[in-house]
Amino acid sequence: MEQIYSQFRLDGRVINCTRTGGGHINRTYLVVTARPHLYILQWINGSIFKNLTGLMSNVVAVTDYLHARLDDPRRALKLVPTLTGEPYLLTGEGDCWRVYEYITDSVCLDAAESAEDLRQSGVAFGMFQNQLADFPAATLTETIPHFHDTPDRYRIFREAIAEDRAGRLASVQGDVDRYLAHEAEADVLHALLRKGEIPLRVTHNDTKLTNVMLDEATREPLCVIDLDTVMPGLAAHDYGDGIRFGASTAAEDEPDLSKVEMSLELYEAFTEGFLSACGDRLTETEIDTLPWGAKLMTLECGVRFLTDYLNGDVYFATHRPGQNLDRARTQLKLVEDMEKKWDEMNAVIARLKK
Repeated sequence: MEQIYSQFRLDGRVINCTRTGGGHINRTYLVVTARPHLYILQWINGSIFKNLTGLMSNVVAVTDYLHARLDDPRRALKLVPTLTGEPYLLTGEGDCWRVYEYITDSVCLDAAESAEDLRQSGVAFGMFQNQLADFPAATLTETIPHFHDTPDRYRIFREAIAEDRAGRLASVQGDVDRYLAHEAEADVLHALLRKGEIPLRVTHNDTKLTNVMLDEATREPLCVIDLDTVMPGLAAHDYGDGIRFGASTAAEDEPDLSKVEMSLELYEAFTEGFLSACGDRLTETEIDTLPWGAKLMTLECGVRFLTDYLNGDVYFATHRPGQNLDRARTQLKLVEDMEKKWDEMNAVIARLKK
């Protein structure tokens, strides 16, 4: 590790470098110098992120843009340059490394401990939308092509059905049919984008509470982290994935579907936080279609889980047999619960946008 961190402009002699964090894709280390000064060192997984240069160009562009407009350095991730002044390190072996300033006096929660925690998560991602509302989203690289292209996810799903690589189709035909019954809705948001009725935005694309840094004393959001999937998208994508993850009453892989529903209390908490931070920067159509973001992001994620199950569990990490199938079923249960609560979801939006 010394061969890596010694190539960055660190403040002081390094006295400790230890693995930290629970991420499943990148590797993260906490680096401590004798000053003392703390840094976050990360190796970026090139097998997942094929365009490392494009990914890091996005991170540089967004973080530079934010720091030019913010007074508090804790309000955005800050890259530490290499000894040669580059924002990241590419090794001869093709590995990509970066260093961030450690965000002091902050905390990151593994799960919401209250509706207020989820509201603050909504504030954080709403702030992100607000801060980047004038950023030219189209200049960013699409680091994972068609990432939130729900119709394309259905195209891949149909390919998996036709191929039936793992021989599992017959046993899950009912699940497949229920997902296919929703396919006609997959293009709702993209159709609005094509017609120019909603704008392209800078989106985070992984709007979980675990990607929010909160002030340790006040529990107010400081900034969002894990910017590897920042790219052009729709505000409803970020909002919708926040609801999918945060407003569910059960774990993503809960086998007992009776425990799975979308909590209207948590839905309203996240929505209130999100719109309080960026509601005046979104168009009326964007706000009115936010419930579609929640439904389609949940539907899309479920399609991806079921696709992977049909393919033999080759993409998402699994720790037990049938885990991807359970994940697909929880997502569809959430979609169906949203449909039952559709009027209430829209009523919340109508009330909070005023």
